[in-house]
Amino acid sequence: MRIALIQQRASNDRADNLRRGLAAAGTAAQQGAKLICFAELAFEPFYPQDEARGDVAQLAETIPGPVTEAFSDLARNHGVVIVLNLFERDGAATYDTSPVIGADGALLGRTRMVHITDYACFHEKGYYTPGDLGIPVFDTPAGRIGVAICYDRHYPEYMRALALAGAQIVVVPQAGAVGEWPEGLYEAEMRVAAFQNGYFTALCNRVGPERRLEFAGESFVCDPEGRVIARAGTGTDEILYCDLDLDAIEQSHARRLFMRDRRPDVYAGLPR
Repeated sequence: MRIALIQQRASNDRADNLRRGLAAAGTAAQQGAKLICFAELAFEPFYPQDEARGDVAQLAETIPGPVTEAFSDLARNHGVVIVLNLFERDGAATYDTSPVIGADGALLGRTRMVHITDYACFHEKGYYTPGDLGIPVFDTPAGRIGVAICYDRHYPEYMRALALAGAQIVVVPQAGAVGEWPEGLYEAEMRVAAFQNGYFTALCNRVGPERRLEFAGESFVCDPEGRVIARAGTGTDEILYCDLDLDAIEQSHARRLFMRDRRPDVYAGLPR
């Protein structure tokens, strides 16, 4: 089963960003991708690089809304599953949200980022309300899909919860900057998560220079044994394709051994 990670830069022209994103998704579908994924806030500037001022809700949009409707049409026309990431407005609250669109164009649901950080150029607490939809996994023709939005991937309990819910592929929409962490650490983190939990991880990163940050790109996919099996370039606009064998999941160390030998009776007594 082929997946595609759309690694493309975002300018201040949201209409153009969306146009290019739709074109790239159409190309990926024509190349046989059954699951198409985008980076964090793929169609707009990365707002949290600046501290929040005024009513940030005016920057956000509803779900369903114009972007999800456009991709729903594309998903329906091509029979593909699509994972987006948007700045969502829901009433008075705003969220970092990944809508998941089924191959029939239906909105299957949303994942909202649970853990919200704040440090230089990532002033996210001023923009995002902590997610309130749990840690869902979506049944799709492309497999059981979970989403760990950027900062959530740092929490092993979040990544394990996706495995316990039966995720086969965990999509990670990310905004990772050049030089943000020691070289190789993001990759190691995703390799370990894939190995410990017995699923594929697919990290789709932002790319290109913006006002205060330059995003690295370098999107990649790991298999359930923790191996990197596809990798995009540094600083490049490209579509990263990867063919996944979902049958490998049940043969992984995690599904044969680690899950079998868990001791939740012990963990329940740990400090909260």
